[in-house]
Amino acid sequence: MLSKRSLVGVRSNFHTLAVLFFMLIGMQAFAADPAVESGDEAVAAGKALFNTNCKTCHKLDQKLVGPALRGSTDRSGIESVKSFIKNSAVVIASGNAYYNKLFKEFNGTPMPAHEFLSDDDLNNLLSYIEFGDVVDPSAAVATVGADGAAVATGGGIPNEYLTVILGVLVVVLLLILVVLGLIISVLTKYLTKQDLDADDDEFVNQKTDLKKVFKSDMFVVIVTALVIALVAKTALDGLYSVGLQQGYAPEQPIAYSHALHAGTLQIECQYCHTGVEIGKSANIPSANICMNCHTHVQNIQGKEGVSPEIQKIYDAVDNNQPIEWVRVHNLPDLAYFNHSQHVVVGEVECQTCHGPIQEMEVVGQHSALTMGWCIDCHRQTEITTEGNAYYDKLVQVHSASKDALKVKDIGGLECAKCHY
Repeated sequence: MLSKRSLVGVRSNFHTLAVLFFMLIGMQAFAADPAVESGDEAVAAGKALFNTNCKTCHKLDQKLVGPALRGSTDRSGIESVKSFIKNSAVVIASGNAYYNKLFKEFNGTPMPAHEFLSDDDLNNLLSYIEFGDVVDPSAAVATVGADGAAVATGGGIPNEYLTVILGVLVVVLLLILVVLGLIISVLTKYLTKQDLDADDDEFVNQKTDLKKVFKSDMFVVIVTALVIALVAKTALDGLYSVGLQQGYAPEQPIAYSHALHAGTLQIECQYCHTGVEIGKSANIPSANICMNCHTHVQNIQGKEGVSPEIQKIYDAVDNNQPIEWVRVHNLPDLAYFNHSQHVVVGEVECQTCHGPIQEMEVVGQHSALTMGWCIDCHRQTEITTEGNAYYDKLVQVHSASKDALKVKDIGGLECAKCHY
């Protein structure tokens, strides 16, 4: 039977859920920045602008003349980045601490003004900078610091999942609020038609008391649940990132540029990493390998004297001391990986695991190199069986399947393959 008590309960729940609804709307707005779109059209338009105006001095994930650009909106804010692109001199002159530090870090190299770019152009450009040309979207993407060096972001739970969860909660709460609103309306109309005393009439027509809403048990329970959920997500993010070094790019004793040697000069990886085709490890090149070229090449073309970085190689040879290169890629001892098996037998390109190494000034760990990442590769990689009698019987057995023969079909998912 409809009563004043029913109206009290419904109103209380309605007010509590209404506050929670607006809290979630705020959280969702914070979780996703609508100013930078990830749509294909915006990214494509931004790429054209990038190639025309930015490509000479910048790359997305590596330093060039200027810093790496991906993640710039997180480091200084969208509007700040737009202002800097349009006229960097004005932003620097304004005393902006972040951009003044960046300006000094890159030897005071000025960036040309781009006043001709419209706001839509800038939004498209930022869309490409943040979402364009991601090599491995299934892996966590490494962002870059202010100096353009890669910084490990870890695995974690993608923010997109949190946004989807919040979106679903908002829709569900909205539906509940609509239903509760209708119930309140029906109860109010019913009770106003009854013979009510002064106290009851005042209650039915009362205004919302937010203090009571915030003190209600339901509000406390919901807020507590939200806090626990956020803490749990943070903890899971931390657990997912344990042992993950994606983006790790240490400073080396000699500023060796893979972009110059492997990219511009097109020196094969195998020339320096001689063990990659004959053994488990790719091995770090010795100073003697460097001297094969640098006995004659002492500096960048057009400059006189011995380059300070090349001089370090000469010093190592003269003192009979190895160059103490810092290891970048390091699998745990419990995992077995054989370079020759992948490079020679599997014909896997170096870039498949190490990323666009020919574009890197400072080498960093490009891929996650987690067990899941390796297993996913084994599930997707097809086996080349033509001209190899070793696979004849396997192909015959596998012929009934609609899928091509893949690494997973020849034992690539067996535990003992990698954990010996």
